[in-house]
Amino acid sequence: MHRMRNVKVLATLGPASASEEKIRALFEAGADAFRLNMSHGTHEGVREMYERIRNVEAELGRPICVLADLQGPKLRVGEVAPGSELVAGASFRLSLKHGPGDSTAAELPHKEIFEAIEVGAALLLDDGKLRLEVVEAGEDYAVTRVVVGGPLSSNKGVNVPDAILPLPALTPKDRRDLDFALSLDVDWVALSFVQRPADVAEVKKIVAGRAFVMAKIEKPRALDQLDEIIEVADGIMVARGDLGVELPIEQVPGIQKSITRAGRRAGKPVVVATQMLESMIDAPVPTRAEVSDVANAVFEGADAVMLSGESAVGDFPVEAVAMMDRVAQSVEHDYQFREAIDAGRIEPETTTADAITLAARQVAETLKAAAIICYTASGSTGLRASRERPNVPILVLTPVTQTARRLAIAWGVHCVLTEDASSFLDMVIRASRVAEGEGFAVTGDRLVITAGVPFGSPGRTNILRIATVGTERGRGRD
Repeated sequence: MHRMRNVKVLATLGPASASEEKIRALFEAGADAFRLNMSHGTHEGVREMYERIRNVEAELGRPICVLADLQGPKLRVGEVAPGSELVAGASFRLSLKHGPGDSTAAELPHKEIFEAIEVGAALLLDDGKLRLEVVEAGEDYAVTRVVVGGPLSSNKGVNVPDAILPLPALTPKDRRDLDFALSLDVDWVALSFVQRPADVAEVKKIVAGRAFVMAKIEKPRALDQLDEIIEVADGIMVARGDLGVELPIEQVPGIQKSITRAGRRAGKPVVVATQMLESMIDAPVPTRAEVSDVANAVFEGADAVMLSGESAVGDFPVEAVAMMDRVAQSVEHDYQFREAIDAGRIEPETTTADAITLAARQVAETLKAAAIICYTASGSTGLRASRERPNVPILVLTPVTQTARRLAIAWGVHCVLTEDASSFLDMVIRASRVAEGEGFAVTGDRLVITAGVPFGSPGRTNILRIATVGTERGRGRD
């Protein structure tokens, strides 16, 4: 089974999609990877979903990527009396310790916020529905002016767009969830609330290579050090939910493009997330605007597009995945798609591996090869090939199960588990057989093969070979 598209689909699992039957249906409809949201449910429930994914993987014989998404810090006001209404222009006081709140004051049990905010800073409540401006700031209180008023109820979220909060990268809950996710052997860990490169570095130190780490860009302050964050992270998620709260919403599309391009420059997978087909939580078809939103992410060259509530709690999870698949295929068959992808091509680094990968794309496109075949153990060669965004399929051959799973989220990559090549002849024969067996090539087709010599040595991509699929039991000839 291989997809008729390059962009990947990441589907969140939840009550609407937790059964093994539903997971299989989601994969068959087009899901390449599954997100386990650590903000909801119990560890036991997450374990059961993970095991069901692996059962489907074994049944269908295709590597499936699993991403565990950590919750991150949740900043909320305390208890508020029912019927409380903030009035525009009125004063509203926030205190570290306070009894039940009302229309004039409320508790904000987060010392870090008071340490970071200054006069003039904005505070956003309830996903930005309420907006406050700080007029007086103390070590345990802030007096604000209500800029945009409305009803306020207990435990509503707080966003602080104008400050870098002195919060740790991981909350105690996140640490417990991270240890649990790593014990399951998940492929990616998504880190929420990233503000600085050190946040990602801390998690990578804990993970110690047991999974790839994806930085969620959802805080405006992260944009100030975007390239540095991308350099440390293994992948990036454009988490448009909080970005759309903390920034003027009209700026988010441009920022999405900037993040996607930065990720492509670095050769790191980029996932575009949040409300892509939101209306399909309740409806069997999306709005035209949502279809355009998905299409734009595909045109930009994102590695993956993500479904959240649509597949986790919606009434039409399989239909939502199928719609994502159809939109992506339609875009990638549009002549303007290749123009857009080629316009975003990145200059290679001055390394042997990058030179080989660039040459592989150019040779494959010149010869109209059936596929580019990459032998890799760590996955780095597959990611380099993906960064080139070739107009031919990329087959990654790896002996490492975890590598095949991790790369299942990368643009254009089709991973196959196989033993490493032992010689040049074995390299060609194995590549030819896999390409034929997976439905990418037939006898007489050309293949462009990259590998490292000595064979079996990670990080040594240093050869390029052109082969023609032969007729004798898949044997290739130069």
